[in-house]
Amino acid sequence: MPTIHRLAFVGLAWVSFVLGVVGAFLPLLPTTCFMLLAVWAASRGSPRFAAWIREHPRFGPAISAWEGERAIPRHAKRLAAVMLALSMLMLALTVSQLWLKLSLIGGLLLVAGWVLSRPEPVAVR
Repeated sequence: MPTIHRLAFVGLAWVSFVLGVVGAFLPLLPTTCFMLLAVWAASRGSPRFAAWIREHPRFGPAISAWEGERAIPRHAKRLAAVMLALSMLMLALTVSQLWLKLSLIGGLLLVAGWVLSRPEPVAVR
């Protein structure tokens, strides 16, 4: 792979990782999505960085559960459900156009249904 491509993947991995870390402290920014993007990009640009993310004590277990089983831990499901419910409430209170409000809330309900329907990791059950 050309060096420029590797550097682009490593850059994307670092940006995603930093956003994931910030998301661990800011409830409106998703941590897991950014960590999954980071490990994907890192695996193409820096396998050592990808391995470090997978072995990270805070982020590694969720990433391993997703990669190995397409599973989401129960605590992550609960947090996602609460955040999605708060987002739906905010949309219900702030969006004035009914069609837009219902479309956005409907989309978030679909996301919530999908997240909650994922299995839990075998090691956690």
